[in-house]
Amino acid sequence: MSERDDKSAVKAADEGVGAALTGRDDAEVRRWTDAYFNRTKTTIEAFGDCQVTYAVFMRRPVVSAPRLAIDWLHAMARRRGTEFEIELNYAEGRWVGAGEPILYITGSFRHLVDLETLLLQKIGPASVAAYNAFTMCQELPRVSFLAMDARHCAGAEMAELMAYAASVGSGRAKRKSGAVGFIGNATDATAHYFGQKAGLGTMPHALIGYAKSTVRAAEMFHEAHPDANLVVLVDYFGQEITDSLAVCDRFRDLAHDGKLSIRLDTPGGRFCEGLDPAASYAVLDRNAPRAIRGYRTENELRHLIGPGVSAAAIWHLREKLDAAGFPSVKIVVSSGFNPEKCKTMALADAPIDVIGSGSYLPDRWSETYATADIVAYDGEARVKVGREFLLRRPQEDEAGIDPSERRARAAIGAGYGGAAAGAVGAAAVGSDAPQGPGGRRGHG
Repeated sequence: MSERDDKSAVKAADEGVGAALTGRDDAEVRRWTDAYFNRTKTTIEAFGDCQVTYAVFMRRPVVSAPRLAIDWLHAMARRRGTEFEIELNYAEGRWVGAGEPILYITGSFRHLVDLETLLLQKIGPASVAAYNAFTMCQELPRVSFLAMDARHCAGAEMAELMAYAASVGSGRAKRKSGAVGFIGNATDATAHYFGQKAGLGTMPHALIGYAKSTVRAAEMFHEAHPDANLVVLVDYFGQEITDSLAVCDRFRDLAHDGKLSIRLDTPGGRFCEGLDPAASYAVLDRNAPRAIRGYRTENELRHLIGPGVSAAAIWHLREKLDAAGFPSVKIVVSSGFNPEKCKTMALADAPIDVIGSGSYLPDRWSETYATADIVAYDGEARVKVGREFLLRRPQEDEAGIDPSERRARAAIGAGYGGAAAGAVGAAAVGSDAPQGPGGRRGHG
């Protein structure tokens, strides 16, 4: 193969890698990696290369979302004329405990050392976001989700990683509980992760301000996009119920055919039209009394009967639509629908058809930090003190000792996970992970 043909092959191979990912050639890697990795690379070149094995892990439970990172690694290996052996311990969409090596990477130290910075950026955030997306879909399995995270992302690479992560978490929920999950997202660039050709969505608040009327904005949109299902925002003027019924009356055929949806996006600084704390409580007492009978935390109460898009507001809108003869009109909700809020909506059995949310993005960025440690040099096991739990222990595997249990205990002993992570993991996974010998939980 000629040099020109070889470059064409590398370029073609690179086309499968996420289009927005950083580090698509050696010069870009050099600019964006940590300086001490670049200097380590030149040191290795001076004193001789060796084969190393990296273990990559997280300090909290996650859902494995490594595909973009692995595709990028393979593309870089092809570009450098080498190969990396990747042992994936947890396939895409599998639950991973704190301290568990998600994957081992073996290859030339010289070719791997400067890739660590960018590799970890592509694994950690995606795996945490996938965990959050899974939790949300699992809490509300009959609800469809739209990924609307793009505007909250710090650039195109993060937007691609988060869309990919939502699809992974959604896929896990579909397999585990038959959840509807994420059916699409807001941008064309990442729609393919959800099996779509284009992004989904209708109108922002800006169009309603332009039209000076909620009904007029709906008319304009429908005239411009006559074949699209109509989803109308109704909170711009603070008249969620009045404007919802006006839109339904204007588009009666669409309403009766189930092609009209009302999107509730009331800001958290005020109540939905017709509600206050007492009225909100009364709405739930009629429709979901169990939700308000037991002890509830302050956050749960806010999501149930507080201002903004509460469970009471959603039930209130559903009552008004049904009473006016529009039972086929769907309700789309948005505004802060993170895992905690989704769990509270499940308590109230809120009549939601679709949730538009970017709130599966990690709340605490420090939880997204992936870590890589070398655990073998030229086949000889060697790791820094305190990270022994990352080492392969074939003798224990042969003895029937579950390696995930051993590593989990070691990780907790090393300060990873802890009680909070264990509680989060138990809440999200439940009996999801298959049992190993003696009833121990193995790989989920």
